[in-house]
Amino acid sequence: MQSHPAHPWSKAPALRLLVPFITGVLVQWYAPLPIIVLIIAGSVLLPALLLYPLLTLPKRFWLATLQGTLLSLLIGVVGAAAVYSRDVRNSDGWIGHHLAESKALVLKLEEPLVEKPATWKAVATVESLIKGDARMQSEGKVILYFKKDSLRPALSYGSRIVVGKPLQEVRNSGNPGAFDYRRYSLFQGITHQVYLLPGDYRLLPAPRKSALKDLLFRSRQEVLGILKAYIPGTKEQGLAEALLIGYKDDLDKGLLLAYSNTGVVHVIAISGLHVGLIYGLLLVLTRPLKRKGLRVVRLLLLLVGLWGFGALAGAGASVMRSVVMFSFLAGAEVLGRRAWVYNTLALSAFGLLCYNPFWLWDVGFQLSYAAVGSILLFYGPINNVLYFPNKGVDLLWKMNTVTLSAQLFTTPLVLYHFHQFPTLFLLANLVAVPLSSMILMGEILLCAAAFLPFMAAPLGRLLSGMIGFMNKYIVSMENVSFAAWGGISISVVQAMLLTAIIAAAAWWLMERHKEAVTVAAVCAVLFLVLRTHSFRQAEEQHKLIVYNVPKHRAVDVIEGRTCRFIGDAALQEDVLLRNYHMQPSRVLHRVAPVNPSPHLHSFTWQGQQVLLIDSTVRLKRDSAQQQVDLLILSGNPKVYITTLAQSFRLRQVVADASVPRWKAVLWKRDCDSLRIPFYAVEEKGAFVLSR
Repeated sequence: MQSHPAHPWSKAPALRLLVPFITGVLVQWYAPLPIIVLIIAGSVLLPALLLYPLLTLPKRFWLATLQGTLLSLLIGVVGAAAVYSRDVRNSDGWIGHHLAESKALVLKLEEPLVEKPATWKAVATVESLIKGDARMQSEGKVILYFKKDSLRPALSYGSRIVVGKPLQEVRNSGNPGAFDYRRYSLFQGITHQVYLLPGDYRLLPAPRKSALKDLLFRSRQEVLGILKAYIPGTKEQGLAEALLIGYKDDLDKGLLLAYSNTGVVHVIAISGLHVGLIYGLLLVLTRPLKRKGLRVVRLLLLLVGLWGFGALAGAGASVMRSVVMFSFLAGAEVLGRRAWVYNTLALSAFGLLCYNPFWLWDVGFQLSYAAVGSILLFYGPINNVLYFPNKGVDLLWKMNTVTLSAQLFTTPLVLYHFHQFPTLFLLANLVAVPLSSMILMGEILLCAAAFLPFMAAPLGRLLSGMIGFMNKYIVSMENVSFAAWGGISISVVQAMLLTAIIAAAAWWLMERHKEAVTVAAVCAVLFLVLRTHSFRQAEEQHKLIVYNVPKHRAVDVIEGRTCRFIGDAALQEDVLLRNYHMQPSRVLHRVAPVNPSPHLHSFTWQGQQVLLIDSTVRLKRDSAQQQVDLLILSGNPKVYITTLAQSFRLRQVVADASVPRWKAVLWKRDCDSLRIPFYAVEEKGAFVLSR
């Protein structure tokens, strides 16, 4: 009898849940449906599925496909409903619906204060709104910024304050290609922010704390205290804190950039790598319990170890996602269901997305599952390519195999999110992964031995030396001229096509289906067509961009694949500032800077006359008006729009982000009276003019 290959759904049935659920999540976010539509759809689909078993056997046979379709649609509706319920803006009690009517807010701090260069920062939950003499329960989260004085505010986790100052919505910079901070905050339930002076709030008695959360925060502070006490060196301390508990406020920014450029930033981000190391260690330690009668005990110990480490690492979202994922894998491992590992992976992703569908957009979530799935698929085939009888060489090869296999599915995500590919990732990971693993274990031992100073002190110095060596090695890798292939811009569709090519390769490796080669070839052709089209568009572009860089003038004049920078020299020298505000736009537009003109004040571009005025410019009054198509105002020049209008025929006025807000308000009022279009970059985001 001819045998038929098993359908992929039969090997990983959880995919039948995950794929339609993700589809429903995406549809609801990008094309939101009213809740009444979701309720009606669910009310129709659920009874139809429940009635299906009541049909006769022949009808059930002929309608088998219909049953699967109805089930997928119902799961998609559940995914859409999860997005609707998770979006705080859909709640009747959301603060955004009632701010105009409120006189004050009662807020509760959800975390200890975090020190920033010029402020203290914390996230607070809205408990209630005060309207006149009445209070109304409300929902939402707010970012609080407290003025940094000589004294730290007497606030901590659980503190409750009354704030009467108006809230501001969380906004993006508006710069092309910039990180969507507004959406990132919304996915955490945060929609507003406020800057508070000492007289802008009043502390209430009786703070409200969760005993478990308070324990976690106190444990986190205790761990930070131990690391700072026993690990010498500021940079070493900062990296040790990030490595063990994900605390990055003390991490050197230049060092973070070096780890990112060399492709080993994952070693200092609490994620699947760290939890995987703990999971591997626990598997080794509990191997004596592998006998059938003790499997349950072994599973309990694995789960206690995983969740205990998650709590020690601060119970952040990224680490807990990894803990959940490896908890599912531990169940499959201990219960002997190795064949279900892909199904287990899909099931854990489904469970996490049910809890929070917005994690689908989280880079850590995407990279964690891509890396684990890639290792499971490609480690065996890649490892079998070469065989080394020497155990040391074979171990070295296996370490590189893990890195190579993890890189395959994560590469499209890295290119899309970070716009670069670390060419030396193998050499960097060869040292960073095993060394960071040893450092992580050493830090756990240091915390356990902290009550014995005679043991903790030398261990801390040893860890400091190991971290210092790893830092120097990574920085030396970064200094290689070809360490990173940067400036890569790919669209979502292109990233999906790259992923499909890799998935088709995995399909061929697993099943040896010829169709996999066809799928890979078609996707490769489509990818090349889209890339070619995007490069042709870049060659023909002409744009002028006034960036939203706080307290700075920054203008890029784009001609094809090059751009000329006009602005503050500080942006030319400060790599971090430039990379955050301007580099995403340059990557998006595929341009490279040439011939910077920081002090240019007047030029013609695409037949348009552009004039830039700041406090250094001295204007001369001419009898005849000159045509100025674009006037860019910077800083605080002592000029009036009405005076400028007498000398120039103004068609568009733009105030960049270096203009004080009060001055921009005055200029806008004058422009409105003269019917001249006015654009404030600080308020509306970057100004983009295309020709």
